[in-house]
Amino acid sequence: MVGTWPPLHLAYLAGAALEEGHEARIFDAMNKGLTFVDIKQEIENFQPDYVMTLDYLPVTGAISTATVPDALKILDVAKEVNPAIVTLLGGPHPTFMFQEILEILGDKKNNVDYIIKGEPEQTLKQLLAAIPEGTGKSVKGIAYLDGTQVVSNENQPHIVELDSLNPAWHLLNWDDYQYRVAPLGRMASILTSRGCDMGCAFCSQRMFWREDWRCRKPEKVVEEMAYLIDTYKISFFTLIDAYPTKHRDRWELYLDLLIERKFGVHLLIETRVEDIIRDADILHKYVEAGIIHIYIGAESADKDTLNSLNKGTDFEQNKQALDLCREAGIITEASFMIGFPNETWDSIQNTIDSAIYLNPDIAVFPVVTPMPFTPIHADMKDRIRVWDYSKYNLVTPIIEPFEMTMDEITQALGTCYMKFYSNKVQEIVALEDGFKRRYMLSAFQLMMKDHGDHFDFAGSDMPMHFTTDSLKSY
Repeated sequence: MVGTWPPLHLAYLAGAALEEGHEARIFDAMNKGLTFVDIKQEIENFQPDYVMTLDYLPVTGAISTATVPDALKILDVAKEVNPAIVTLLGGPHPTFMFQEILEILGDKKNNVDYIIKGEPEQTLKQLLAAIPEGTGKSVKGIAYLDGTQVVSNENQPHIVELDSLNPAWHLLNWDDYQYRVAPLGRMASILTSRGCDMGCAFCSQRMFWREDWRCRKPEKVVEEMAYLIDTYKISFFTLIDAYPTKHRDRWELYLDLLIERKFGVHLLIETRVEDIIRDADILHKYVEAGIIHIYIGAESADKDTLNSLNKGTDFEQNKQALDLCREAGIITEASFMIGFPNETWDSIQNTIDSAIYLNPDIAVFPVVTPMPFTPIHADMKDRIRVWDYSKYNLVTPIIEPFEMTMDEITQALGTCYMKFYSNKVQEIVALEDGFKRRYMLSAFQLMMKDHGDHFDFAGSDMPMHFTTDSLKSY
């Protein structure tokens, strides 16, 4: 809605292939708005020996299960073009659910030759070298089907030096990647660390990275940003790290280097509330370094719910962190989950009231979605009613609460958005003219343009309090 992000993980994989002497091409059909017919034509034209895709979303990738059906369909298309093409699949969901993907059910078999588990670059390099030699099945970090038996090899060691990776930036069409909120500009995704050692029960990051956290040198990250700015005229950077601020000394050095370089670009980040509180005395450096937008997961005002999600934070910390950012002039975005098994209309109203009280600049209300490899899946399995992974998109209800229907959760979702934003827009309009007011009104106009007709979702009787036209009048 607010922009198109480059598929950074594909750029890293293409870079790994190039280092091994292969020709590589990235076809970003999603951001180009293309179809499977276009994908098939691209494969026919390029005639590759290998086709790889990921269950991947362009930011953290932690909720990428919804892309699995399309990822598998791409590999079907590749085999239709040429059965000799070797098909590769990676990402969080295949890493954990390789058995389900590879197993043969009756006469149905997915067209996946190899699943790359976990961190993919080193495994891809070794696989590309081994397959022509007939030893592909010996490579660490893969799963595959041997006859009717699913085989999973031991894990690949993690890459020690992340700065040794070289994303193939030149294979991206940078005109495809734009930030749509005014001020406008080209958008780049960038990585300063990999991993997360937090234990949020709904997220795959800790499991996917095997409780590991590794970081790049701040100097290297800043040099990469300078290259992207100079070469591709980048104006916005999204740090797609799950946890970029983990070590204060390293993080502050990164901020200091950005301040020193005076790039004049804007940064968007995701981090944890306790680090914002920790950094209260240097939030001015966040601003000076160009950070304009911070996303945090508030998730719930209910103590028991937060404990069940293993967030490690509480409502008061969320309030303190958001207030600190507001005082510093940083735009905040916070998420508030709905649709838990114990959800009621009273708890929905409590979520709305909490969001209004915490008062982030932007609120999102994801529907709780128990990804099949996360800890909350076992806790909620008896309430799951939807098994089509393409619906695991944080908007479609997946579980049925004990005291609400799934249709009511959809209606509640519309109610959350309407009540929060009908309250919020008046606050933004009342701001003095400046960057924040223009940014927020631009963001709201995009929201209404893309989703205004659907704010009532499944028949919510909430009235439309503002429209695209009314926002333009401001």
